Amino acid sequence: MRVTQGMLSNNMLKNLSNSYSNLGTYMDQLSTGKKINRPSDDPVIAMKGMNYRSQLIEVEQHIRNTNEVHNWMDSSDAALDKATQALQKLRELAVQASNDTYGAEERKNIMAEAEQIKEHLVEIANTKVNGKYIFNGADTNVKPIDGDANAVEFNTETVLIEVANGTKLQANVNAEKVFGNADSNVFQDIDSFITALGDNNQENIQQSLDQFDNNINNVVNARADLGARMNRLELVENRLAEQEVIATQMMSKNEDIDYEKVITNLITQESVHRAALSAGSRIIQPSLLDFLR
Repeated sequence: MRVTQGMLSNNMLKNLSNSYSNLGTYMDQLSTGKKINRPSDDPVIAMKGMNYRSQLIEVEQHIRNTNEVHNWMDSSDAALDKATQALQKLRELAVQASNDTYGAEERKNIMAEAEQIKEHLVEIANTKVNGKYIFNGADTNVKPIDGDANAVEFNTETVLIEVANGTKLQANVNAEKVFGNADSNVFQDIDSFITALGDNNQENIQQSLDQFDNNINNVVNARADLGARMNRLELVENRLAEQEVIATQMMSKNEDIDYEKVITNLITQESVHRAALSAGSRIIQPSLLDFLR
């Protein structure tokens, strides 16, 4: 086959164009740090990248959910700790008031302190975090105690938050197990204690000791259950942290370039390109002046 000057020129231009394309690809990779910049560059990498990115987004959302559960649990635990201290203080007051050496006037002074502790417990039951009443079940927009604390009725619906695929944790505490219900609750017990103090009734004051012991046990049991769920949440968080690292690594291996390799390829391609330009300049056919020299 006869090779003409035009064929040499066209091949040279085509090869130079491919060389420019390769140089452009390597430059894009170095600029973005990614193997591909369009799905058409490598559909397989693009599809895998979408899957890995979806997995990572899902894990990140579950991590945000665990933060929300932490907020609920930590706030609930802190409130229950204050409730335990308040009930223990009431029990101490009941022990003091049941002493035979205490008179009516001294018991009235204790009564005033007991009334303040009752208000403190009402505030604890109305604990609000991020605009949500954490002791009113799923009805977080409604204040659980708004008026007569003795007739309180808490919402006991469980608040479940998904922290992993198919795994939901209870974020709230059942307030009835802590404070009681409309028929029998801690506030009624405190009122009975306050009434006994006002009436200077030592026998009823001593009966309040057993009631406060039961109330303290209720709070302790609620905190124990909450603590068990907090321990499980910590295990879930550790697993999610590992999944996040793995998903990030897989996505990086799929999408990110090897800088050393790409830089080497770029330098090599530049050398090839310069050699092609040098050789191409010699393809131009000599003119009549070249023959006359």
